[in-house]
Amino acid sequence: MKKIIVSSLSVLMLMATISSCKAIKNTNHKQRGAATGAAGGAVIGGVLGNNVGKGNNTALGAIIGAVVGGVAGGYIGDKMDRQAERIEEEIPGAEVTRVGEGINVTFNEDAGVYFDTNKSGVKGTSATTLDRLVGILKEYPDSNILVEGHTDSAGAADYNLNLSRQRAESVTNYLVTKGISRGRLTTQWYGESQPKADNTTSAGKAKNRRVELAIIANEALKEEARRNAN
Repeated sequence: MKKIIVSSLSVLMLMATISSCKAIKNTNHKQRGAATGAAGGAVIGGVLGNNVGKGNNTALGAIIGAVVGGVAGGYIGDKMDRQAERIEEEIPGAEVTRVGEGINVTFNEDAGVYFDTNKSGVKGTSATTLDRLVGILKEYPDSNILVEGHTDSAGAADYNLNLSRQRAESVTNYLVTKGISRGRLTTQWYGESQPKADNTTSAGKAKNRRVELAIIANEALKEEARRNAN
């Protein structure tokens, strides 16, 4: 499992890092959260969240923008560590990345959630994978989930944008039918505009046809974290 740090000692480096779509890694988020001052956390969350959000509002930007920081951030990070470990245990193919105080989960054709060509329905292996995810989200109800849809560059951009919307909404609706509160879910879509890999190769296109999740603390968990930080 990859672990990514937001450090109050390296704000400028991180701004450059986010811009280049790379991340600084660390293995102890509880210590990381405690080391980042509350004020520093707010600055980092606001600056980096807005920076990523300008025309490139990725799951990473949503997570960084939700940073609490300080001891409370360490408390949240500890809970997210455990939730990320559960996702890895139950869904081995998923790409699970711990980012700041949240979790980024990527599903593509190799990771258990995929769609037939030009289709958006959830079925078969994809449904099984999402059923496992639902169980974990129910174990950890104090989080909100952003669902993002992405495509490769084959076809017209407008078509791909609509297809990514349909697929993201399909995943969101599936989670709701399985008992996840719609109030916890936000859905966004980007078509072909945010590739993770080279669209000139078949392997790269397969990686770009994906659904990403950002899992962040809800207000109840943030308040719990602040109480425990006192």
